[in-house]
Amino acid sequence: MENHTITQEFPEYADKISELKISDAQFLKLFVNYEEVNALILHYEDGEQSHTTDEHLTDLRKKRVHLKDEIYQYLHLN
Repeated sequence: MENHTITQEFPEYADKISELKISDAQFLKLFVNYEEVNALILHYEDGEQSHTTDEHLTDLRKKRVHLKDEIYQYLHLN
């Protein structure tokens, strides 16, 4: 399965992401939340954890997209 880390999603913002993770607590919270949801999706997709429902996996994917949008807005505006 494909990993969707924030730096892979937004390679043009790699330096800014690294900087904000250190200097901005609000951004760090968004980043960590996204990475946790992304890791959980990967575990379910790879079958490394107990199986989940399709509905739950869909909800997690929606949450990941929402967080990705929030992070993009944050990167774009700051």
